[in-house]
Amino acid sequence: MADNPFSLAGQNALVIGGTSGIGKAIADGFRAAGARVLVVGRTPAKLPATDAYLADVRDFEATRAMVAKVLSDHGRIDILVNSQGIIMLKPAEEFTPQDWDEVVGTDLKSVFFACTEVGRHMLSRKSGCIINIASLASYRGWPRSALYAISKTGVKSLTETLAAEWGGRGVRVNGIAPGFVMTDMNRDKMPPERKARALDRTPAARFGETHDMAGAAIYLASPAASFVTGTTITVDGGFLAAGL
Repeated sequence: MADNPFSLAGQNALVIGGTSGIGKAIADGFRAAGARVLVVGRTPAKLPATDAYLADVRDFEATRAMVAKVLSDHGRIDILVNSQGIIMLKPAEEFTPQDWDEVVGTDLKSVFFACTEVGRHMLSRKSGCIINIASLASYRGWPRSALYAISKTGVKSLTETLAAEWGGRGVRVNGIAPGFVMTDMNRDKMPPERKARALDRTPAARFGETHDMAGAAIYLASPAASFVTGTTITVDGGFLAAGL
């Protein structure tokens, strides 16, 4: 094992959704751990000046072109993080087919095809690590979150399936399920009463911060986790462990 088993020195990490929220915190953590970080976003104004790629990964051809460009520019992708995601809250009976396409297309379809496009490259090298951002909604039912929960449950299942399929070919696939983390995506969408209930159910007695996810991601991407695949780590302040 390396002198520092948590070092990512010399690794190329591609972080989709790495321009804000949890993805940005993971990207920052990877840089601190020594990786070269390449971020992907779909909002030009949020992209950093260097090592950044503009792509709407809901579009398969855009994803394929982005991966090809990253490989052309940098030669290889050692680590992939799928942190892209949106949430839409409404009663289940009010969701429309357009809502389905928007939420499932972003939160599940794009994750699957990013995994397979980058995974094909990793499999050819017999080396690579993929980290997918799941959710507490991968484990429990959440009122008003039907499409998000469907997608994130799918992300957890996809993580386990790819780990089982690719483990013997050198590619590890794991996930992180964040607890209640106040990001730009959910800060204003969660009503005060929902926030109060979430905080009351969290043994750590606080909401998570985006940087709380970085340590788990660094671990999963590092040599220290070389025998870890197919698992989703909950970073939730004890929420799922708590009873009444």
